[in-house]
Formats: sequence, C-alpha cells, structure tokens
Amino acid sequence: MFPEVRMRRLRKLKLIGESKLSTDDLILPLFIDENIEGENKKPISSMPGQYRFSIESAVKEVLEAHSRGIKSVLLFGIPRRKDETGSEAFNKEGVIQRAVRQIKKDVENAVIITDLCLCEYTTHGHCGLVENGSVVNDPTLEVLGKIAVSQAEAGADIVAPSGMMDGMVKAIRENLDKEGFTETAIMSYAAKYNSALYGPFREAADSSYKSGDRSSYQMAFSNAREALREVELDIREGADIVMVKPAIFYLDIISKVRERFDVPLAAYNVSGEYSMITAASENGYLNREEVMMEGLTAIKRAGADLIITYFAKEVAEVLRQSDK
Repeated sequence: MFPEVRMRRLRKLKLIGESKLSTDDLILPLFIDENIEGENKKPISSMPGQYRFSIESAVKEVLEAHSRGIKSVLLFGIPRRKDETGSEAFNKEGVIQRAVRQIKKDVENAVIITDLCLCEYTTHGHCGLVENGSVVNDPTLEVLGKIAVSQAEAGADIVAPSGMMDGMVKAIRENLDKEGFTETAIMSYAAKYNSALYGPFREAADSSYKSGDRSSYQMAFSNAREALREVELDIREGADIVMVKPAIFYLDIISKVRERFDVPLAAYNVSGEYSMITAASENGYLNREEVMMEGLTAIKRAGADLIITYFAKEVAEVLRQSDK
C-alpha cells in the first residue's frame, strides 16, 4: 500500500516552479510615428500606458527597456505618407529604416525585429496589394521581398512578416539571400488568427482597413488543424521562428505547435488582451500585476519560448523585485 501523498508539503516551500518567466523571454513592441517630432510621444487612447513614439523617443524607450534586461524590441512604423502600394515600407529613408539605424547606433546589443507588412503603409489598410477590391497574393510577395531587404540593409536582426500571404517566407528568404543577408532571421506570423482582439492595435498603428475584412488571408478562430499546416509550411519555407497570434485566447494552439514542431516559438500577447486586463484593473475588478503575471506565465507554460507583450517593462520590474 502506498504512503499517503500530500501535495501541500512542497507547495508551502515554493521549491517547484515548472514554468518561470524571464526577461530573456520578452519582446517589447513599439509604434514609431514619423509624424511625431523631437523627443515627444503620443498616448494611445485604447491602450492606456502605451504610446506612439518619435524616432528619438523610441531610442530612449529602447534604452530604458534594455536597462531592465529586455533585449528585444519589435518595431511598427507609421509613415507620414501612405499610398496604394505602401511604397514607404521599403523606402531606405523610411521611418523604420531610420529608427533601426538610430537604435543600432545608440543601444549596444539590442535585438531589433521589424514588422514586415503593408497595412500601416497603405491607404486601404490591407496587408497586401489590392486589385479590383481584392487582396492579391503573388504580386504582394514581390513587395514583401523589397521591404525585407530594405529593413535588413538598415540593420534589422530579424524581419517578421505578418501579412499571412501564402509563400511569403520563401519569397522573403530568397530575396534576403540574393542580396547577401543570409544572417538575417525570419520570425513568421505563421498562425495569425482573424481576431476581434486587434482593435486597439489598429488605432496604435493607424492600420484600419477601409473596406472588406481580412478573413481571406487571416485564419478563422474556429480552426486548430489549419494552424499546424500554416506553421509547417512556413518552417519548410525557411522560417527561423514561428509565431501564434493572439496568445492568451489561443493557448491550445501554442501547445499544439510546441508538441509538433521543434523550432523556436513566439506568441503575441496582443493589444486587446492588454487593454482588457488594463481596463479591468483600472475599474478595480482585477489585480493588474497578478493577472498580468498569471497570463504571461500561462503563455510560457503552453510552450512559447518568446512572448511579445506590451507588459514587458512591467514584467521586468516585477521579476527584478522578486529577485531581491
């Protein structure tokens, strides 16, 4: 007969922690707005505590994050000028290209990831080129390749295609390699769902679409097996890191991808997840710090190696205090 097992014996000692967050896990997303000058920044109303930054203020933000142990940032650009084809996205003097160069100059050992998409740069707000009212896949691939090379030339360590175009990783890898950027990594938004949780982001990045929707290229939230196919295709095409987006609402997908594939896995704790926790805590319904840490630890527990989160600086401070 087995002796009586009491699980409380170890719980009270707090010796066993299966999933632990680290600042090494965190990637801080930043919105860099070409319309903001000097060291100014602009609050994002739907994401209290988050801002659009000028290039100068973004550098200060990266420096502060770096001082807290956060090595990686993910940059989104908001150009002064938009057009139908998103040409500012591959302008060598574009907002992201200039920001990357300045951060590389001023922040030692920063890992810079650049979002690679057209939605912030086009007048229609879609992630690909639009012809006759529809987003066209293959013509978009050529543009994505040009953007990737432009970002790599500026000094991006990782490019992160987020448009969910079929064949985008292959096209980007081929263009990078052709131009000699064989060391530039690709973090693909491999399983990106057509989620209602992106609303605050669209304000932050000025990327709302003017007509139609994104259901033709983003995944339906009802599908799980499709996510595994998308991830597998991107790995075959050369993705170095794959991503699941959103995160907390999609822990089952993170877990399934982790079990199936042995590649680095990122998860994006998206704007809507941030704003819900923020709003609930501001109204006194939830404890912000406790829910933040529980949610991000759940993402880690599900299998993510990297977590893109607007909470990154707060989490770093909580971890620093807990280490004292």
